[in-house]
Amino acid sequence: MIKNTFPDFNFSTIQLEDDRVKLLPLQQEHLIDLLSFSLNEPEIWTYSMISAGGGTSAMQAYLKMAIEAREQKREMPFLVFDKQTQRVAGSTRFYDIQSHNLSMQLGYTWYGKEFQGTGLNQHCKFLMLQFAFETCNLVRVEFRADAANHRSIAAMKRIGCKEEGVLRQNGFRNDGTMRDSMVLSILVNEWHEYVKPHLLKLIS
Repeated sequence: MIKNTFPDFNFSTIQLEDDRVKLLPLQQEHLIDLLSFSLNEPEIWTYSMISAGGGTSAMQAYLKMAIEAREQKREMPFLVFDKQTQRVAGSTRFYDIQSHNLSMQLGYTWYGKEFQGTGLNQHCKFLMLQFAFETCNLVRVEFRADAANHRSIAAMKRIGCKEEGVLRQNGFRNDGTMRDSMVLSILVNEWHEYVKPHLLKLIS
């Protein structure tokens, strides 16, 4: 029998880091670091159900919502800092945290265009999955993506996510159209057996 051993964390102090990336608790003062993405790269949020594109007010609202969710222990939002370039690269988070079920979702991940395809995401995913399975003692980490976002789904499968199925018309895109969501996951035994060794090879 698996025991519920989810630790009692202070969500606002959790930091994750390796030699390539640092994940810091998202704060309102990060507005200045993230504003250029909001102003200059609106396509980042094409497939997202929550957009931070459009300028200062949109990014402020995005940060406020994320921080409030952290205070309620529903989410752990992070700023992604690329140590290789010494620049802020984007954001990611854990959400739908179900400590009683030893499960949470990993998502709301976005990076500026110059950081996409650089290997940064693999470092982020390794740190977050290691934290989820080895520190939080989870049995499941879930991922979701717009079923039309083939690039994102392919990236999830490359790190070892298993496709579970599609939730039909389960939410609205930013343009008001409804989306189908692909659901994928990694279980704790899969993490130890092949996902962790695979990611270690990719980031080494």
